[in-house]
Amino acid sequence: MRIAVTGSIATDHLMTFDGRFRDSLVVEQLDKISVSFLVEDLEVRRGGVAANIAFGLACLGLRPVLVGAVGRDFGDYRAWLERHGVDCDSIHTSELRHTARFVCTTDKSHAQIASFYAGAMTEARQIELSPVAGRLDGLDLVLIGANDPEAMRRHTDECRDRGYAFAADPSQQLAWSDGEMIRSLIDGATYLFSNEYEAALTEQKTGWSTEEILSRVQVLVTTLGDQGVRIHRKGEETIHVPCAPERSKTDPTGVGDGFRAGFLAGIGWGLSVERSAQVGCLLAAHVIETTGPQEYDLTHRDFVTRMAQAYGDEAAADVEPLVRCAQEEITRA
Repeated sequence: MRIAVTGSIATDHLMTFDGRFRDSLVVEQLDKISVSFLVEDLEVRRGGVAANIAFGLACLGLRPVLVGAVGRDFGDYRAWLERHGVDCDSIHTSELRHTARFVCTTDKSHAQIASFYAGAMTEARQIELSPVAGRLDGLDLVLIGANDPEAMRRHTDECRDRGYAFAADPSQQLAWSDGEMIRSLIDGATYLFSNEYEAALTEQKTGWSTEEILSRVQVLVTTLGDQGVRIHRKGEETIHVPCAPERSKTDPTGVGDGFRAGFLAGIGWGLSVERSAQVGCLLAAHVIETTGPQEYDLTHRDFVTRMAQAYGDEAAADVEPLVRCAQEEITRA
């Protein structure tokens, strides 16, 4: 299945301050603030919703096409993704801006001071999907994730105009978007992804009920945190898929992206939406067990075994001949 994943590509620069910001702040002087904190460590993590989802798809053995905008500083990150099986040939490289970057310092009380530099992401609006489809001899599905707003609008309009099936996943961009923008991003989608809060926000801002949304999208997929996933389809019984058991809860960053990758892998394999959601929940469990959204390890035997433990032998039998863990191929090479 030819899947293009559009959205943000970024790096997270995370630092820890072994103190409390409040001890260095004078409330009466905040309009003249000038402070510096000596941090204890620095972690640089690969991220961005599109890159995270593409990485997960590739780790399961698919060959997703990553579509987004980066800077010239993207070389090492590109090599990482390509080594794991992501097609990066449709990424736009900015001549002027760096790759998007999130910089955050967290203190002992878990207060945070952070900045997000959009950088090259603003140039994603220049990307056309038609050349991507031409290079691949067609596109079976385009995921439209959080990105530069005009890029999201352009990709969605192009999918509708050219007849490409698309999955709408506006996620973080819902908070600032108005109802008109949100309606334009989801109308006609094959799949609509959201968490429970985002689903409520979508209904509030668009003025559409769940039933009205289902008249405009084919499958409504709502993640429910530790309660699993709910799937709505018009005229059909609601499906609930519980979470796969986790071995630990280390870091929730990128868990939703992991679910989407697993779900889309299942769809790409031709599985039912219920089985696809089970694959998504299991991949999400792998993400939460590690620090960083692209640091988990997959092996075929372990993935199939955990599938059986979580969802039964029939589920494992369905997945066993399909999943091919790219990381095992890298290790053998």
